[in-house]
Amino acid sequence: MKVLIVGVVAVLAIGLAADLALIQPADLAVQLAAKGPGPVVFHVGPNVLYRGKHIPGAIYAGPASRPEGLEALKLAAGKLPRDRQIVVYCGCCPWSHCPNVKPAVELLKQMGFTRVKAMFVENNFATDWIDKGYPIERGTANQ
Repeated sequence: MKVLIVGVVAVLAIGLAADLALIQPADLAVQLAAKGPGPVVFHVGPNVLYRGKHIPGAIYAGPASRPEGLEALKLAAGKLPRDRQIVVYCGCCPWSHCPNVKPAVELLKQMGFTRVKAMFVENNFATDWIDKGYPIERGTANQ
């Protein structure tokens, strides 16, 4: 039974990933460290995670699983050129359970953005970004 459950979870994760252009955390860290304009990064998960630690320069857009989060993302991305590279990430939970990334990507594509990727967070932001030593910054209570 456990093997069956693991198999179903893997199929769901692969299905979600198949619909999205992905970027691995290591590749995003390299892009952000390079000189020149990097991608615009949006955090589309819970505010408590963003306030704790997030990718430097990431813009908090709110949980994309909620209408108010999608509206915040729409406002935050609205003035960007539609060919600008965008990366969205959440990190609240394992990839196969994330309720926020797919709605965020879908909204940005509906808005006409052509270079949207989702950062693949296999486990959670702490395990897949912070524990690997990639750069972080702390949020403030007002964010």
